[in-house]
Amino acid sequence: MTAELARDPNSPDDPYLWLEEVTGEKALDWVRARNHPTIAEFCRGEFEADFERMRAEALEVLDTDARIPYVRRRGEYLYNFWRDAANPRGLWRRTTLDSYRGDSPEWDVLIDVDELGRADDEKWVWAGATVIEPEFTRALVNLSRGGSDAVIVREFDMLTREFIPDGFTLPEAKSQIGWEDPDTVLVGTDFGADSLTESGYPRIVKRWRRGTPLRDAETVFEGTRTDVSVSGSADRTPGFERTFVGRAVDFWNEETYEVRGPELIRIDAPTDASVSVHREWLLIELRTDWTLDDNAGATYRAGSLLAARYDEFMSGTKDLSVVFEPDEHTCLHQSAWTRDRLLLVTLADVASRVEIVTPGSWQREPIAGIPPATHTVIAAADDTGDEFFLDSSGFDMPSQLVRATDGEHLEEIKSAPAFFDAENLDVQQYFVPSKDGTLIPYFVVRSRDAEAPGPTLLGGYGGFESSKTPGYSGVLGRLWLARGGTYVMANIRGGGEYGPSWHTQAIREGRHKVDEDFAAVADDLVRRGITTVEQLAAQGGSNGGLLMGIMLTKYPEKFGALVCDVPLLDMRRYHLLLAGASWVAEYGDPDNPDDWEFISKYSPYQNISATRHYPQVLFTTSTRDDRVHPGHARKMVAALQAAGHQVWLYENIEGGHAGAADNEQAAFKAALSYSFLWRTLGGHA
Repeated sequence: MTAELARDPNSPDDPYLWLEEVTGEKALDWVRARNHPTIAEFCRGEFEADFERMRAEALEVLDTDARIPYVRRRGEYLYNFWRDAANPRGLWRRTTLDSYRGDSPEWDVLIDVDELGRADDEKWVWAGATVIEPEFTRALVNLSRGGSDAVIVREFDMLTREFIPDGFTLPEAKSQIGWEDPDTVLVGTDFGADSLTESGYPRIVKRWRRGTPLRDAETVFEGTRTDVSVSGSADRTPGFERTFVGRAVDFWNEETYEVRGPELIRIDAPTDASVSVHREWLLIELRTDWTLDDNAGATYRAGSLLAARYDEFMSGTKDLSVVFEPDEHTCLHQSAWTRDRLLLVTLADVASRVEIVTPGSWQREPIAGIPPATHTVIAAADDTGDEFFLDSSGFDMPSQLVRATDGEHLEEIKSAPAFFDAENLDVQQYFVPSKDGTLIPYFVVRSRDAEAPGPTLLGGYGGFESSKTPGYSGVLGRLWLARGGTYVMANIRGGGEYGPSWHTQAIREGRHKVDEDFAAVADDLVRRGITTVEQLAAQGGSNGGLLMGIMLTKYPEKFGALVCDVPLLDMRRYHLLLAGASWVAEYGDPDNPDDWEFISKYSPYQNISATRHYPQVLFTTSTRDDRVHPGHARKMVAALQAAGHQVWLYENIEGGHAGAADNEQAAFKAALSYSFLWRTLGGHA
């Protein structure tokens, strides 16, 4: 890399800006020229048999009919979206509870995405459906070309099983749309000039009535171009009908308003808190401490969940009840309503606990009968009835799905098969002090017979308050653990494993703590004799891909290999590419000299060295990723190669930010990554 490029990648001296032209022929030719040697090296030749075996094993896991078909209740039916070998793009379908309880439910298919794609001559990827409630007769179906975040919207008649030719439809955009009543939707989309934010999301919410052109829709709310996005929603619960708009000022701050005729009444909670409304109740989940001057100076701790009666709160009476308060080891992980109960999942040193809460008294009772040594999440909850589903799994235990209507009687309704022999697996949790002394937990999963030291894969994310928790992965189990590899999951700062403060202390100028935590775990694995530097690999995607880029350029001596998926890497320009502007609150603003001072110290693209020894690295991305620009990976590969380093790239033409548009592509990508890891670390696949 030239000195000029290191100083200012925005300048004409950056020779790789042209690689940001996503579908330019020159850029795509460059991609193909790098895909070919990667595939030839790790998928073909003398190692082709190993690769194909892993690809087939991964695809069997992803396609098997023995997987749990997770459901969501809408009225009398349970809905599911399903992909398998016969239906690679998937089926949107439904069944009844009685049928679902059986081993072979009878599914009523509403939309066959493969068939729809053939009819439209498009490679559609399912992006969800918004069903009108409580009628359950119409749906707003989102379809993506190749897996991108941008979607088209079509109105679907769930009685006739047909799309409505003159119904609500939107062209491709990063739209937000929802029902206000059977003949009205609230919509934010690309309305034309100046209708999007700098992040590429809707800036305007409009009320669009059936039978009228979109251009005549009534404006309900406008944000500013510097906002991340605005959105509209409606609660159609009988007796509690309300319309809301939200204005995301940045990634972590949002103003929420109730729309009452021409008036907008703000929910007067901290903008960095999460607010939700259910029937007569308002919930406020705090990200920072909140002191109320009009409530005897009461201070509520960051990470607390508060409740109030909605109408009283909106009238100015802030009579708040504490539903949950964190401690040094415990945080709130998940919450969901049934009609009359609130479900809570908490984490204590990354171990889950599920409770059921009675509104009003806010009495919490643990739910008994959950499998020990597993992580449990709320898979679904019916906010119009009393039904909920809980899913429990662990590194060595496949998922078990239970159904309940109270906190005492759990019905095991489905269980996933074992995809690998976990009988001899051992799971241990360790803690290591980071550079500033903070104890960082991590899990080590390996066979009791595994070689020590041996090939080890370390995973991490460290951003956006996203928690990494124990869970079962048939692909990881088959392609890594069953072949003698060790897997490590690091619960580094930037995530939410210990509540919002675990995240907020590691954003912006504190970002270095994420890297220091991860490096500390890597060192501890070697110190404990679990692995060696030469046998240690790390993998991460998106924000975790940024982490891999930092490991490559700041801590290359700690790793034998890195897999960097759909990454952010050029932090000088990230805010100018696709959705990047929405993450300024997380990383800082590169155009602000004070922020660039700390960003520049870790931005991988600006810190490539031609003289340091780097481990082997595989970058993967997707041409159709319209969230994290593929130019990050492309430019990093180009700059690394120019600096004399060997580096590998695989860019999938489809896939969006997930990197794969169907199970076939996901299996190929998994096999490629594990083939690279086994080859590079000196193991045998």
